[in-house]
Amino acid sequence: MALSLTVNGEQRSLDIEGDTPLLWVLRDELGLKGTKFGCGAGLCGACTVHLNGQPVRSCSTPVEFAAGGEVTTIEGLAEDGQLHALQKAWIAEGVPQCGYCQSGQIMSAAHLLATNPAPARNDIVAAMTGNLCRCGTYSRIIAAVESVAASSLAYDASAAGQER
Repeated sequence: MALSLTVNGEQRSLDIEGDTPLLWVLRDELGLKGTKFGCGAGLCGACTVHLNGQPVRSCSTPVEFAAGGEVTTIEGLAEDGQLHALQKAWIAEGVPQCGYCQSGQIMSAAHLLATNPAPARNDIVAAMTGNLCRCGTYSRIIAAVESVAASSLAYDASAAGQER
């Protein structure tokens, strides 16, 4: 089946079976190795990417559902060679241990902040519930998301000529 989709801003055309999981298209066909295979059933969140701005589990999303759409992976968050604020916060907070779940965690956090730039702690916990971390770095994940939200609020206030 011939289909096209936009991945990290680049139009891609593929000749592939429509029921192929998006994860394998990203990793094996397009060489984007940042999205990880975790459970294969959409339960752990390691494979989370954005499809048309919404987080999806790429291991259980057939590529035909992404046809004509826009996919953003962890590689697509960085802009102009600069890490995304969440990627920087992950490093600053020392979030990763094994690192395996981190791309999915960051993609879920990015969606949260895109839809709720000033989340309360319970909003962060709720948004991140679907992403499992075997190393248990949940408190650092929350701290990283909170730091990005706080710096965004401080930036917005300073840009408006206000102090926080």
